[in-house]
Amino acid sequence: MDFIKKLVIIICLCVFFKCDSDITQNKKLSDIESLQLKASFVDLKNKKVDLTSFKGKKVIINYWATWCSPCIKEMPGMIKAQQVLKDYNYKFLLVSDENISKISKFKNDKKYDFNFLKSVGSNEIFGVYSLPTSYIFNEKGIKIETIVGTVVWDSEKMINKLKAL
Repeated sequence: MDFIKKLVIIICLCVFFKCDSDITQNKKLSDIESLQLKASFVDLKNKKVDLTSFKGKKVIINYWATWCSPCIKEMPGMIKAQQVLKDYNYKFLLVSDENISKISKFKNDKKYDFNFLKSVGSNEIFGVYSLPTSYIFNEKGIKIETIVGTVVWDSEKMINKLKAL
């Protein structure tokens, strides 16, 4: 009898609170929102960064590491692309799973003006198994391209492609 009472109470509570959540109502999450659910990111001051705050902007997330020479090789071109695309609503985020002090030292030594982030957890959580890997998101947070390997970010072809998105 106690079991039936508990079951009735649970059912009543579910009906009363409608057991609704965004997920159970099949709300379509953007790719950036899904990424935010999987992991967390902090800036170089160890302050949590909410990727959904970039909704409305085109976002390039580049996974890299301080020890990755191909990653470092593409950064000068990425700096130039970031400058050229600033009027096209782009935000470049460079994400590493290394510790904050190592990322900060790299930033200070190289004098790169990027938004460097640390992922809390390994890159494999995001399906990143090769560095560099870049994801390009449109203003709605939908992933429109995945690039594995180095890119000449400041090439005319790439700049025109990104401008057109």
